[in-house]
Amino acid sequence: MTTDTPPIELETAASPDAAVIWLHGLGADGSDFVPIVPELQLPAGARIRFVFPHAPFRPVTLNGGYVMRAWYDLYSLQRGGRQDRTGLAEASASLEDLIARECQRGIARERIVLAGFSQGGAVALATGLRQPAALAGIVGLSTYLPFAEQLADDHHPASLASPIFMAHGHDDPVIAFAIAEHARERLLGLGYELEWHAYAMQHGVCPAELRDLAQWLTRRLPIID
Repeated sequence: MTTDTPPIELETAASPDAAVIWLHGLGADGSDFVPIVPELQLPAGARIRFVFPHAPFRPVTLNGGYVMRAWYDLYSLQRGGRQDRTGLAEASASLEDLIARECQRGIARERIVLAGFSQGGAVALATGLRQPAALAGIVGLSTYLPFAEQLADDHHPASLASPIFMAHGHDDPVIAFAIAEHARERLLGLGYELEWHAYAMQHGVCPAELRDLAQWLTRRLPIID
């Protein structure tokens, strides 16, 4: 399912040579993480296009069928609970369209990062791990790994070259810390290069997390002279 609302774009400098496609969480929209970009305090010479798409509106089962922006339907946030494979596949296809769009605009795949928070992070992980060519990296913030038990069969071997950044709050009341830890262990077990951070926070972001993420992004998207 796609949305007719075009993504919000923010470029750190003219003629971008890298892109970060950043997916928001359940019930938010593309504007949610736009203010984060200046807070990252990326190097002055970085030329990065940040792309913030909007999820479509749909009823969400977990929230009593209430219609909100959601990348796919949610039935449960418990480990082993029912998951919306069809909706997730549609969200991944939309994200792949955005990857292709950046490539058409001259950004190399190895200069593209997929990022997301909460449900958006789940889409970023699910999509990035199935890419037939390496990306600059994948970011999952306060999120989980959809269909984690099937990952060994579902992931694409080429994606093993895509580094991953994951961060989670110890006190997250929405997505349990143990669920994020399970995702971490599944990814490490398959051989992914994963940088993991945990913070004294709930379901959100914190300054220390942004500093760590900025350092990771700077390494993954070095300045090209």
